[in-house]
Amino acid sequence: MSTETVAPESEQGPQLGKGLRQRHVTMISLGGIIGAGLFVGSSTAIANIGPAATVTYALAGLIVLFVMRMIGEMAVALPGRSSFTEYVRAGLGDLGGFTAGWLYWYFWVIVVAVEAVAGAELLQRWVPAPMWLIALALVITMTVVNCFAVRSYGEFEFWFASIKVAAIIVFIALGLGYAFGWTSDAGPTFGNLTSGGGFFAMGLAAVFAGVPTVIFAICGAEIATIAAAESDEPAKSVAQMTRSVIVRVLTFYVGAVLVIVAVVPWQKIVSGQSPFVAAMDEMSIPAAGDIMNIIVVIAVLSCMNSGVYVASRVLFGLSVRGDAPTMFSGLSKRRVPLRAILAGGVVGYVAVGAAIFSPDGLFAFLVNASGAIMLLVYLLIGFSQLRLRRRLEREGTSLSLKMWLFPWLTIVVIGAIVAVLVAMAFQSALAPQLYASLASVAVVLVAFVLRRRLGSRSQSSTRVGSGE
Repeated sequence: MSTETVAPESEQGPQLGKGLRQRHVTMISLGGIIGAGLFVGSSTAIANIGPAATVTYALAGLIVLFVMRMIGEMAVALPGRSSFTEYVRAGLGDLGGFTAGWLYWYFWVIVVAVEAVAGAELLQRWVPAPMWLIALALVITMTVVNCFAVRSYGEFEFWFASIKVAAIIVFIALGLGYAFGWTSDAGPTFGNLTSGGGFFAMGLAAVFAGVPTVIFAICGAEIATIAAAESDEPAKSVAQMTRSVIVRVLTFYVGAVLVIVAVVPWQKIVSGQSPFVAAMDEMSIPAAGDIMNIIVVIAVLSCMNSGVYVASRVLFGLSVRGDAPTMFSGLSKRRVPLRAILAGGVVGYVAVGAAIFSPDGLFAFLVNASGAIMLLVYLLIGFSQLRLRRRLEREGTSLSLKMWLFPWLTIVVIGAIVAVLVAMAFQSALAPQLYASLASVAVVLVAFVLRRRLGSRSQSSTRVGSGE
């Protein structure tokens, strides 16, 4: 029987500040799953699936819920870890932590660039300036915000997320009033759920085929596990967040999409155009386009703000562990990883440049190479929780927060994620993302091997130089 134990994360070295409060972490976890993927991207799911897109979002939400439950269990079992990537390290070793950390960092620096370009396109409606200049200004602004104390990030994200949450709650309330016929001249409109071919208008297969597309919109709740490390009670914050994530997914995704297809005949939804605008137009809400553009801009800024923050903290953690240059573990007087923040900003600037000058070449590859990364990271989380839980049980460690139906539900989730990845390979629109993402994994694995070899050579040289 293995005698391997779970070693605590070292408390030596630079320590981040503790400027976030519970309200910050709560709203960060809320804001993490509410972005342009909901406000605009949901149009593609509705157009391709029909009213049953609500079921697709629910299925994708269940996968994310179970992954977050795994993270919650590991957070309580391993208090003091800086992020969920360190839980992967605890379960799968240095290779797992190295891979999860760098993949997650890459994902978010590319998200920053993508959101900057999207935000610039929206702002051109009001700002008469070149798109590249607006995008660059957005990246610089969010980088500067994160260079201050962590509370500045927390406050920005708190208000960004609050606006998004309030907007969706108001939208759902107005939509339900219209769907029930209280504000509609034509009476109740719930018939739209079954008109035009029925609730499963495109067939049951379309419901499952849509999961690979919509699951990326729901990813993001794990941001709170990184933010929690800079709060007063990290384990408590993560535990509370994982318990409530399902309510958020049901309310903000399933609830909002259900209201949309109840208010608007799903055939009227155009892929790439906000279904929220279509629903508000149907309800005769004035200036619907401008209102939604403002909300989407806020969502974009929120996502960029979180992207800069998360990328810097992950790079900081990698540096502390020796998996990235030590320069990135340096902290400012406000105890924020200033160099790691600036590094993410520089990569964002370069990617924005690629988006402007090579949208169908380099930038397209960069975006595709991040397409399946979150699923691959979630897969690592599943395997690490499976291994870590069994190790903890052998050691007789009691857990106050547990993954349900272990190990069977963990195995089912791992199987579901693998099935989604396989399904991506058979969808022409998603296959390039899968293969490019696998190429990113290969690059990270090669980097790990090179790091190990260079580290071994350095240690050998030290021994020779000291006469050992």
